[in-house]
This record gives sequence, structure tokens and C-alpha cells, in this order.
Amino acid sequence: MSKQTDAKKSAGQRRPGKQPAGTKAGRPADAKAVGEQRDGRHEAGPDGPAAPEGGAAPSPELSRRRLLGTVGAAGAAGLVVGGAGGAIGVAAATGDAPAALTTIGSTEVAFRTDGTKQQAGITTPLQAAGHLLAFDLAPGAGRKEAAGLLRRWSRTAEELMAGRTPDADTGVALDAGPSSLTVTFGLGHSFFDRTGLAARRPVQLDPLPDFSADALDPKRSDGDMWIQIGADDALVAFHALRALQKDAAGAARLRWQMNGFNRTPGATAHPMTARNLMGQIDGTNNPKPSDATFAERIFVGRDAPQEWMRGGSYAVVRRIRMLLDDWEKRSRNEQERVIGRRKDTGAPLTGGSETTPMKLDATGADGLPVIPANAHARIAAPASNQGAAMLRRPFSYHDGFRDDGAPDAGLLFVCWQADPLRAFTQIQRKLDRGDALSPFLRHEASGLYAVPPAPEAGAYVAQPLLEG
Repeated sequence: MSKQTDAKKSAGQRRPGKQPAGTKAGRPADAKAVGEQRDGRHEAGPDGPAAPEGGAAPSPELSRRRLLGTVGAAGAAGLVVGGAGGAIGVAAATGDAPAALTTIGSTEVAFRTDGTKQQAGITTPLQAAGHLLAFDLAPGAGRKEAAGLLRRWSRTAEELMAGRTPDADTGVALDAGPSSLTVTFGLGHSFFDRTGLAARRPVQLDPLPDFSADALDPKRSDGDMWIQIGADDALVAFHALRALQKDAAGAARLRWQMNGFNRTPGATAHPMTARNLMGQIDGTNNPKPSDATFAERIFVGRDAPQEWMRGGSYAVVRRIRMLLDDWEKRSRNEQERVIGRRKDTGAPLTGGSETTPMKLDATGADGLPVIPANAHARIAAPASNQGAAMLRRPFSYHDGFRDDGAPDAGLLFVCWQADPLRAFTQIQRKLDRGDALSPFLRHEASGLYAVPPAPEAGAYVAQPLLEG
């Protein structure tokens, strides 16, 4: 994504950290797969009402806009350039000490698009903190109320992602930059019934089939409207969560919320694919934006029957609990055979490095496949699924311990595709028939959402659907 021209911002308010969605400042989005880190940043790498400008007296508090605001003439008081990580600081007008932002804190992802159409949070590099939440429209609410809510949400998301403070702000993140904040909106199957738009519901939103490992809680599944929030600062992510929840008052009610995390950007000295809570490198075979077939696999094509979804994507969301006590009783050799890859390097059992292609036809001295026939990496590979692939962009979670003392931890699995039936469903059906990893997993919640393209200037998410 590219940045939007904002009439409220002067040219001098542009920050060095600003980046199009899915890019690191100064580097292209398709340089690597999205679960990888790049220069200390994750890239998802699958395996398997803006504040009024006038009228009110300025607040004495340090706002995010003032902190990150216009840098005046070279001699302007309060400007500090340099320091660790290329930090920039601006002194508050009250005379307080300068508040410095690192490169991580000042990095901005654009809400609107220029050239590409997708919303932020799909190809954007993985962030350290995230929230997934779903809402149901309030009783009696319909198309008009849904349009008003999506208009408010779009406005709030754009302000927050730019590091600006919306009205009625809680003050939680006054001294924080945008920290790569992304807010992504989706619509569930039931949304179209509630708004009288069932005739415009894509067939790709047909309910997912049942799978043998499912133990789904309906109260934590589905929902009329879905939001994904990600940021490299947990406080910034929470701040966005609260702002969007308040926007929903009277129009929609929270159905469920889940909180996740990833490795903190900059924690490793060189780029690394993320690890999950089983300790496995997770995301090696994610399709890359540089792949010739990436767009057609992940984004809805220009010929799609539902014009309002062209350039959008479909998100499958699954809360997958990992049975860590059982998993950790297995030897490292057993774990590697379950996955089909080495635990330390992520390399396939047939040798090489993490990115070395698997030799699925290789056999050992015993005549058996080196990568077992039921290994997760083998079954989930595109080569085993007629080329089917999805872009995995998950968060890990840990919600304490269950009544039996086992950790309530695992993966908030989010995957993106142009057609869930040809991607997630096809792959999951095959995994369901004999994946060696399945006995260590429980799918406890599920959702499928249509994620429209980002709105054009002056518009809101899904406006062509609701007003077309």
C-alpha cells in the first residue's frame, strides 16, 4: 500500500518512518515472504471523528499529533535528531523534556491505498501485539447503522494508523507513535442477512465444513463484523482496540475478542522466520508477494461477480490450542518427524537450509520416505495440494491455564486467500485425513470473513456494498 494525501496534514508532518502497507521504510514489499523478520521487523512468512482543527482551545497535554507533528525550520526548538536507533524527539510545548521515538515507534502504515487495493494487515510484516475481535449488529440495527459504524471505524483507523488522536481519546497512547499499527475490517456471513444484502453475499462466504479436530465454541466463532488489530507496541494496539469498541456503542455489540503476540521487532540480530509455541519455525513456505501467482492466490480478481470485493481477500480465523504437555513429552527426533523439518534450523529432513525445497521422493536406507508420509510439512505443501496455498499471518496466544492445569496456549491462526474453498478448505481436508500434527491440536473457534479492498479517499470500508 502507499500513503494517502491527508488534507489535514501539512507537508512538514511527514515522518521518516512512514511506509506503505507491507513494506519496511526504503525497502520493497516483495523483498521477502510475509512470518519473517527483516532488519528486526517481522514479515508474515505459509507452511502449512478526526479531531476538529479549529474552534477548541489546544489541550495542554502532549498529543500524538504534536509529538509526531510538523518539524519547522532547522533551528526550531525541541527537535532532536540522532541517538540510538535513529530516534527523533519533539519537545512538548509545555516545556517538558523531549519525548523520543525509535524507528519502530515512528513507523507508519498507510490506511488507504494508491496502486494496490488491499487493506493494511494482510501483507504488512507481522507485528508484536495483536487483537482479533468480532461484533454483532445490535438488535434492530441494519444497513444504515452498519454503514454509519463502518464510516466511524474507517475514520478512527485512519487517524490512529497515522499517529493522530481521534476525538474522545483515552490518552493511553499520547506519547506513542503509530508503531506500525494496522486495522483490518471484514464482514461475516450473517452480516448480509442483518443488512438485507444476502443477494450480494459472495459464495466464498459459504460456511466452512466440519473437521474431525474441531471442538468449536460458537460463542467465540463467526460474527457479523470482524476486526484485526496489529502493532509493534502493545499499548498502541490496546489504544486502537478501545477506540474501535467505543465507536461501536449503540450500533454493534462485542461478540468475542482474542489477544495475541509475536516476537518483538529487533529482538534478533538478523532476519528470522517466526517460531510458534511448539518451538517450530513457522511460515517457511508462505507464498511471497514476489511470486508470479501471489496476487491470484491471495486477492480477489478483477472479474469476480461481486464487484465490491475485487482486490479484497478472504480471511479464515481459527483459534488453535496446542496440547503442549503432550507435545513436549515427545523427543526432538519425534517432533521433527511429525513436522518434517529440523527444529533448530527449519530445514527439511532431506537436508539443506530452511529455504531448501523438500525432496518429497527421497527415501532412507530402510526404504521409507525421509520426510514421513504423514509429516505436516509434506501434507500442507502446495505440491501436495494441486498448488493450493494461503498466506498465513498468525499470532500466538497464552490465556493462562485450564482446569486440568494444561496451558491454554496456541495459535490465533489467520490465513488469507482469494477463495477459501480452494485454499484453506482443500488443505485442511487433507490435513484432517492423516496429519501427524493433528493429535496435538484442537480447533476451538472459527470464523470466515470477506475483507473488502481499502476505501478510496473520502470513502469508508465496504461503502460500494452498502451504498451501491
